[in-house]
Amino acid sequence: MTTAEPVLTVRDLTVEYRGARPVTAVRGVSLELGRGEIVGLAGESGCGKSTFAYGINQLLRPPALITGGSVIFHDRDGTEIDVLALRGRALRAYRWDKASIVFQGSMNSLNPVTRISAQLRDVLTTHRPDLPRNAVDQRCSELLELVGVDPTRRHSFPHELSGGMRQRVMIAMALALRPQLIIMDEPTTALDVLVQRDILAEIQRLQREFDFAVLFITHDLPLLLEISDRIAIMKEGLVVELDTVDRIYTAPQEAYTKTLLASFPTLTGERADAIAADGLAADGASR
Repeated sequence: MTTAEPVLTVRDLTVEYRGARPVTAVRGVSLELGRGEIVGLAGESGCGKSTFAYGINQLLRPPALITGGSVIFHDRDGTEIDVLALRGRALRAYRWDKASIVFQGSMNSLNPVTRISAQLRDVLTTHRPDLPRNAVDQRCSELLELVGVDPTRRHSFPHELSGGMRQRVMIAMALALRPQLIIMDEPTTALDVLVQRDILAEIQRLQREFDFAVLFITHDLPLLLEISDRIAIMKEGLVVELDTVDRIYTAPQEAYTKTLLASFPTLTGERADAIAADGLAADGASR
């Protein structure tokens, strides 16, 4: 549990994919995020990370169904919002305004035939309809500048931007309404390592400046060790370990966490065999 004032409290969230053979993808997960905190959520592909992220923001589509648990958002004014009870306009007002999300593969989420300015403007005019046109345009330029993109590029189409710039635009959209929580689902996966580092540095700078909480989801545990305050390790729909970065790195308690840490090569030292998530070496021998 965080010592900071909570911004989001998730209790026993359970998500099931219905069908001929139902699958429980998230199994009673509880997680609390503190205001201004970066919490990493790590685990191999298919462990339920993205399903959890979409569930806490009510973005799941059939056949996915939340079958249990609660998600409470703690607003700055002291109001507690039952996220799973929100519907219609109330839900739309919550999204982007209180909590926003940078989707997995978000570089391809931009409309390819619409200029960047129009896509940024759409977020503002939808949620701030009384904002004058000149104020909207000014805010769009400010947002791009904030994430390190030349404001003149707002007139560009997505294909005219590099992958890193498109990702920065998506982060600008997530920041448009100054939310208190941003969920980032593998936001740097498709980027090369140098661009990844630039994006991560930008996220950390913005988080310090505006004091929003971040739930950062990735399979890349070493990346989370660099930027997070706490890390949750997820396996087969369960959070199997949750602790500070220092303790996860120096004294992990779960065998699965140790396996994840061991699966990444070091820059120095002797060469080691690759270890799979089930604890087997690449040649099939048990480790």
